[in-house]
Amino acid sequence: MFDNDCQVCAQRVLIFPSQVTSLTNAGEDGLIEVAFTCWCGTEQTKLTGKGIGQPRAHPVAA
Repeated sequence: MFDNDCQVCAQRVLIFPSQVTSLTNAGEDGLIEVAFTCWCGTEQTKLTGKGIGQPRAHPVAA
């Protein structure tokens, strides 16, 4: 369970495991993309995991 500030219904709501539709690895730095359905019916995603809050390396264009 986690909280979400929905951009559509403009409410802060709790998201329960039954509302989660997928979990996807979002890179080697420990990020996980959680897809879920808000109480208002809107499909949304949220990044979470060990890599949150850590600086990410961005390749430099040559």
